[in-house]
Amino acid sequence: MTVRENEGLEATLLRLKEERDEADRRYNEALTALDRAALRVPEFPHPPPAYDEHQITPLNQAWDLAAAPPAGGGLKGRLAAFVWRIVGPPLQKQTTFNSLLVDHLNRNVAAHRETQRAIESVIALLRGQVNDMLAFNSRLLVFLQQITLYVDTTGRRAEGQALVVNGALNGLAGDLAKRWESLIAREQRFEARVAQLGGAHEELRALVGISQQAAMAAKREIERLMSTSNFATPNSQSTPNSQFPKPKAQSLTSPLDSYKYVGFENEFRGSQEAIRARLESYLPIFEGASDVLDVGCGRGEFLDLLKARGVSARGLDLNHEMVEVCRARGLDVTEADVVSYLDDVPDASLGGLFAAQVVEHLQPEYLLRVLDLAFHKLRPGSPIVLETLNPACWTAFFDSFIRDITHVWPLHPETLRYLVLASGFTGARIEYRSPVPPQDKLQGVGAADGAADLVETFNANVDKLNARMFTYLDYAIIGTK
Repeated sequence: MTVRENEGLEATLLRLKEERDEADRRYNEALTALDRAALRVPEFPHPPPAYDEHQITPLNQAWDLAAAPPAGGGLKGRLAAFVWRIVGPPLQKQTTFNSLLVDHLNRNVAAHRETQRAIESVIALLRGQVNDMLAFNSRLLVFLQQITLYVDTTGRRAEGQALVVNGALNGLAGDLAKRWESLIAREQRFEARVAQLGGAHEELRALVGISQQAAMAAKREIERLMSTSNFATPNSQSTPNSQFPKPKAQSLTSPLDSYKYVGFENEFRGSQEAIRARLESYLPIFEGASDVLDVGCGRGEFLDLLKARGVSARGLDLNHEMVEVCRARGLDVTEADVVSYLDDVPDASLGGLFAAQVVEHLQPEYLLRVLDLAFHKLRPGSPIVLETLNPACWTAFFDSFIRDITHVWPLHPETLRYLVLASGFTGARIEYRSPVPPQDKLQGVGAADGAADLVETFNANVDKLNARMFTYLDYAIIGTK
């Protein structure tokens, strides 16, 4: 049974009944036509009468006229000889003719006998074959007549089974209905409890937020006091006026060699079109945002995408040549390190922060400072996206990470996620990106006779190696303040 699209159950049942009635009508018409076309016993001809041999024996006995010249002398002999000369030749011809005719008749008697017997045999054989054909047709018609009954009984059995199944389903539906009512009651009680917990959770969240803000404020105040007071460690040789060390600004290259890293980007990271295609999937995260900061904007691919979407954004990069490349296209880009730049930005003034392939260039203490400043400078609800190479994928580590001499520290996905959460962001999740192409992964083997276990073990080891070596080349931490 097939249910057509947008067809109700009643319409489907009606259509199936009409199709079944039409099939029954055609079947009955075909069966009637077959019955009418059945063979009937024809009128066979009678065998020909037996060959008339009544005169054969007399002809064999009387054909010889005994025509011979007379013998003897005297008047009587001469008279007989005279008469023989007159009637002898015709009699001899008649005797010859009779001999030939009788021989011909004797020769054809046997042939006529065999012909008559053959005709009788053929007629008997044909009669037997026709009777067999009629018997077969009769049995075939009876068989076809039984098909309908057989199908009907089979359908009844299926209907009986369906009734049993329907009964079981009705019982199950009743039981499910009771359980459903019980679940609804439980759900209502659960929702009431969830509502209570939700209120408590909001209060707790507010308290945590206040505590977090107080802790951050205390931390900043301690850093300010330590930077303005006389501070020295017991083992330090610094003077009493030495200040608390700040994280040093990190530059990827010296100003004179900035062009070399631009060339490195073009050679190994990919064309601007390819990078735009890769970064385009981040746009929904910043939909409706404003004042987005692209840290380490490089050649400005993501700034181009944000600009095309109508999202106000600015870039930041230490590489002078890359800054000039962006400014040549009319992009708002500043040449500075991120810590110094964020120190001068008012709190809660940014609507989002994006950094692609940047954090792996930072020392750990510098990265922690960047995350702290980002939390203070972003408005509540603003997103932060940090994309970096995935060192858990051996291909990414050995093929990409160690190729770039400006890379400082590989960050495991779980490590970077923890640092983002520890800096105050909520809902930070890991999003893996840029999977290794299938053709670059280890390939399994096909099963062979007698080697199924070996193949299964080998392929399991291949899967394990692929999970370590050929997973995702990049990942991104996506969090929200």
